[in-house]
Amino acid sequence: MEALANKEGIIAAAAMDQRGSLQKSLAAAKGVDPKAITDEMMQDFKIAVTKVLTPHASAILLDPEWGLPAAKVRAKNAGLLLAYEASGYDNTQPGRLPDLLPHVSAKRIKDWDADAVKILIYYTPFDDPKVNDIKHAFIERIGAECQGNDIPFFLEFVGYDPAGGDEKGLEYAKKKPEIVTASMSEFSKPQYGVDVLKVEVPVNAVYVEGSSVYKGQKAYTRAEALELFRKAAAVATKPFIYLSAGVSNAQFIESLHMASESGTDYSGVLCGRATWAEGVPVFAKQGMKALEDWLSDQGVKNINAVNEAIKSAKPWYAKAGVSVSA
Repeated sequence: MEALANKEGIIAAAAMDQRGSLQKSLAAAKGVDPKAITDEMMQDFKIAVTKVLTPHASAILLDPEWGLPAAKVRAKNAGLLLAYEASGYDNTQPGRLPDLLPHVSAKRIKDWDADAVKILIYYTPFDDPKVNDIKHAFIERIGAECQGNDIPFFLEFVGYDPAGGDEKGLEYAKKKPEIVTASMSEFSKPQYGVDVLKVEVPVNAVYVEGSSVYKGQKAYTRAEALELFRKAAAVATKPFIYLSAGVSNAQFIESLHMASESGTDYSGVLCGRATWAEGVPVFAKQGMKALEDWLSDQGVKNINAVNEAIKSAKPWYAKAGVSVSA
């Protein structure tokens, strides 16, 4: 855990484990079929992001499919998390059921010199209890596997609407606080063996009246939003960090300002697309050197803006109730 945090015990991590979504984004920027995006292109993008941004991060999250070459070029100060889940979810049946990469195990992730295992699941308390029971057992198994291999377990859960509604829309924004809070409460339970919860912010900042990214439709006042941050944080008995969930850098920074204003005891971030997403068309149209130049300028500005916004974060070990070596 200490390898993943900065000297203050804050997890200021970058995320570059996107796979299917990155292929689609690169393909769209190039105007080609996703199948035309080669392994080399995926690896090169991850290498550039990792090389340029990890000097400004406490850790990097990568995937074993295309990310292992990038792991070798990360800055010496940056720890390594590796994803264990297969990209996407089972869309042949309801419930967004997860799966694991068939050639990966917690032991192999540790053998690849990673400092933690990361799992993403889609989760909502409003889905069929039978669906959630499958997911609970799934996480219990991974927790036991991580404990057996003595490697930290970071669990990321992303909410959704089982009825197929728009997760970026106003109606979902009204449900989001309950979804996030209930998920944080559930996966704090000891049977899952989770070490760090990687969570969505409990509100959608574009629907917070008066926020810097407010677009005119209100789901909550700012005072209500701050209270929702506090309510979600209060149920977590494990250290938790916020994920950017694909939003813009401006929206994520605004969300972090609200977390700070609300006084939550979050322990940092694991931030991906909010930092580097605008570099996708640069790479697709102009290549690796242009991407590195863009990252060295705007990408570094983006990650430093996040680092500045998390100065109110609390050390992971304070929430975990452990002491660390000096």
